[in-house]
Amino acid sequence: MEADFVIVGAGSAGSALAARLSEDGKHSVIVLEHGGTDFGPFIKMPAALSYPMNMARYDWGYKSEPEPHLGNRRMAAPRGKVIGGSSSINGMVYVHGHAEDFNHWAESGATGWSFADVLPYFKRQETSHGGEEGWRGTDGPLHIQRGRLENTLFQAFIDAGGQAGFELTDDYNGSKQEGFGPMEQTIHQGRRWSAAEAYLKPARKRDNVKLVRGLARRIVIEDKRATGVEVERRGRKEIVSARREVVIAASAFNSPKLLMLSGIGPAEHLSEHGIEIVADRPGVGANLQDHLEAYIQQECTQPITLYSKLNLFSKALIGAQWLFFRSGLGASNQFEAAAFLRSKAGVKYPDIQYHFLPVAIRYDGKAAAKAHGFQAHVGPMRSNSRGTVRLRSANAKEAPVIRFNYMSTEEDWADFRHCIRLTREIFSQKAFDPYRGPEIMPGEDATSDEALNAFIRDEVESAYHPCGTCRMGRADDPRSVVDPECRVIGVENLRVADSSIFPRITNGNLNGPSIMTGEKAADHILGRQPLAPSNQEPWINPRWETSDR
Repeated sequence: MEADFVIVGAGSAGSALAARLSEDGKHSVIVLEHGGTDFGPFIKMPAALSYPMNMARYDWGYKSEPEPHLGNRRMAAPRGKVIGGSSSINGMVYVHGHAEDFNHWAESGATGWSFADVLPYFKRQETSHGGEEGWRGTDGPLHIQRGRLENTLFQAFIDAGGQAGFELTDDYNGSKQEGFGPMEQTIHQGRRWSAAEAYLKPARKRDNVKLVRGLARRIVIEDKRATGVEVERRGRKEIVSARREVVIAASAFNSPKLLMLSGIGPAEHLSEHGIEIVADRPGVGANLQDHLEAYIQQECTQPITLYSKLNLFSKALIGAQWLFFRSGLGASNQFEAAAFLRSKAGVKYPDIQYHFLPVAIRYDGKAAAKAHGFQAHVGPMRSNSRGTVRLRSANAKEAPVIRFNYMSTEEDWADFRHCIRLTREIFSQKAFDPYRGPEIMPGEDATSDEALNAFIRDEVESAYHPCGTCRMGRADDPRSVVDPECRVIGVENLRVADSSIFPRITNGNLNGPSIMTGEKAADHILGRQPLAPSNQEPWINPRWETSDR
């Protein structure tokens, strides 16, 4: 098996890469994917999002090591093991990130990845239904819609934000991220619109694209040049050869793991596992970042939440309506109202994200509160905590050792306490007067720093946004793993293009920036002139130096 380009991973970035590298018909592409088909209602039906993330069939099933600052809890770390990767099992929330996130990338060595550079790629990838004119794509493969805000609690949340003195925004992916407004979803015609739907399935209709099922064991490297990928298929080892390049797009956990299995990584660590060193890159597996969030839950005094729909009979009705008409509650992920806020005066752009939900329930669908309720998922966006991904052994079948090192700074705790108190302020606004019952979580007694810290330690969850473990930066920076054209430093014909290359985590959910990374990397790989930079100026709050709102 041989192709011009071999891509490891059929996920968000890998699917975009496969489509763009093959679209002119001049190059052949093989995509390697360990997971199976994305066919089935659990993936396609937006409201069923809690199922695929908890199914061994679709998820790698990784867990962190005991987290020392969170009571030694082992945190779930799902990643998609399926066509479409994590875009097939995620919450379908679509966020570009803030302009300043990408400017920070460029300033820290990822030249050519400033906001002006990446905005044209976001536009190329999307068809925005209802986004801000001039700032959004109108003919890309990825369809983006807004929730219908039919439940009155969504509007109550947005109104409460305005009443608390915060900004409102019609499109946080347009000129103005800061404020309260509708949330955007990768949902189209009532179905999850994953990277597989947008990119990979259309590309597979071409003769020059082939999907190969198998576990990537290592990159084959000869004289510091990548020539292919060793794959295990049906119990046998095979080599898939790349005439031009190998591109790894296997996730923030599996991309560094594959590099290390191939001899690229921290020399001392590789030697411990008896792996021959090809390139000593200490940055491989370092710089792991993620978003954490807490669920602030409030009882609702009116029976208008989704609590009444959690019984089997209602679920059957919702499922039937979705199956036959692609409509109703099943056609939404229920994340339809959002906010991006600044935590204090002197913070230039938002560092807090909200998802609002008209039911009190956990992300995994478990432990629903025994009452009508609503909740806000809230968390800080730019923690200074950093973790690592390491090899458990030289066996490709073993899960990597994941240590997030969450909440390792005093600042993390102060930021989270502020998020909780801010949420209480928002829920106390007039807009919620007709609906507000007692607080379920953390509970009205939890007011002191100590009580809030205990709640955070016991209840905070990952938002499942891992990134940063194959950091992009200057080629002469020892912490960099790839250069600004996504080339692995020290090895020829090998690139990494997925969320692992992010120098720093972006604001919000990472699916959008991961797809953008695949889009932009394809132009670098093909040696094309990058899209012309944008000259649009994003909105920055004129009061940022003196106020948080």
